[in-house]
Amino acid sequence: MNLAEGVQIVSFGILAAAMIGAALGVVLVDSIVYSAFLLGGVFISISGLYVLLNADFVAAAQVLIYVGAINVLILFAIMLVNKGEAFAPIRGRWFRRWGTALVGVGLFALLTTMVLATPWSLAPNSAEAIEYSVVEIGKHFFSDFLLPFELASVLLLMAMVGAIIIARRDVIPEALPPEETQQTAYTLQERPRELVSMVSQSQPTPE
Repeated sequence: MNLAEGVQIVSFGILAAAMIGAALGVVLVDSIVYSAFLLGGVFISISGLYVLLNADFVAAAQVLIYVGAINVLILFAIMLVNKGEAFAPIRGRWFRRWGTALVGVGLFALLTTMVLATPWSLAPNSAEAIEYSVVEIGKHFFSDFLLPFELASVLLLMAMVGAIIIARRDVIPEALPPEETQQTAYTLQERPRELVSMVSQSQPTPE
């Protein structure tokens, strides 16, 4: 996607601001459900940055995998597990907060130093950008990287089967309860067939 330089700068500024704001919301918002929704906003902003870099396949994968799968899974886990319990105050909480803030500032300074020290200008003899990256990635997937691609699919299938087996272990009991404790289903009492036949024979037939 070829855009004008001014449109690219404005789009980058909007996406960067949205990503930084959503990331701060993930950390600072008290509600964990809102934090999960803001995490989805971070992923969508990152996919927009990939679109500006003409990496349309990576942008689509970002939306499908991170927003459509991982973030939705996080939301389901939060909504199923979160019981709204009142947690007791933790001792030394201020120390943990200041330690986390110090680590965050250190990582931000390290990334800033890396951004300023990296030469971002392209060499004059650099390769041109690929116009249709999806087609090129598909060609490499089914030619050069076919074996790792198939191995990854088999690994994901094994992980899915293992997750199903582990989940079913919680449902199926390991041993059946004794017969004395088994609950029998309530059924309606039926008349014996002999009595029913005797009653039908004793009734006079209408003439």
